[in-house]
Amino acid sequence: MPERAAYHRLDGPWLEEAWERARIVLLDERGRVAAEGPTEAPRLVWFTAAEVVAPDAERLFLAEEDGIPYFAVLAELPEKPADGWRSVSLREVGAELVPFESSLLTEAIGLANWHRDYRFGPRTGTRLGWRNGGWEAEAVDGSEVVYPRTNPAIIVLVHDGVAGDEGRCLLTRGLTWPEGRYSCVAGFVEPGEAAEAAVFREVAEETGVRIREVRYLASQAWPLPASLMLGFYALAESDQPVTVEEVELADARWFTRGQLRGHGPGEAPIVPPPLSIAHELLTAWRDERIENPF
Repeated sequence: MPERAAYHRLDGPWLEEAWERARIVLLDERGRVAAEGPTEAPRLVWFTAAEVVAPDAERLFLAEEDGIPYFAVLAELPEKPADGWRSVSLREVGAELVPFESSLLTEAIGLANWHRDYRFGPRTGTRLGWRNGGWEAEAVDGSEVVYPRTNPAIIVLVHDGVAGDEGRCLLTRGLTWPEGRYSCVAGFVEPGEAAEAAVFREVAEETGVRIREVRYLASQAWPLPASLMLGFYALAESDQPVTVEEVELADARWFTRGQLRGHGPGEAPIVPPPLSIAHELLTAWRDERIENPF
């Protein structure tokens, strides 16, 4: 992972000097960036300070690696050459980028989203100004200081603990999703709530299923717009009836491991793309690549 070098954020002279030799990623208003190379192995296009034609744009300091500073800037992409780079989103290339660039892009988009959403102080309504490499916002009258926000959310694969093709997992399909696409139960952690409690609550609210054990697996930054996904496995009896919460979901049902492997019976669901932690939760369970966490 890139070295964020947070100690540099307070050093104004260093940031000024670093800008002149930095590698800079440009983010347009839709969060799209420039990438080049083949679709299966893209690389970000890094600009120099001289190529950034938005002198008043806020400079967001991302990291320093091997003596090279990395920044992001919210600005329109320059006109692209006919045979050069292309405009892409994190969803399109995040899973194909090398981990170093994927991590920097995720950081840049998360910070940029905060800058777009927080123009006025939430407590006083006073106009904000940016400082410390883009990592703090202070009201112009000094009345408050605002820091980047990250919203914790849980995502959980509920399964019955049975090995082999007969094992079953509980998947849901959102109202606006394509037919056949399913994923794990997910939702935001509410104020005053532990992440594990949110798992029990969200599964019950969305599907009516009662789980009995929860185990944490891993987390994923998801700056679309500002979430941290906390990934879990949960154990439940798969003979429970499913009650679909119809405000957010079009369907919820149990699938066998055999269905996910493509040799049914029953149609295989379309699983989320590799960028998401849902993909890892599902495929790791499908392929029995992890020890049973229970």
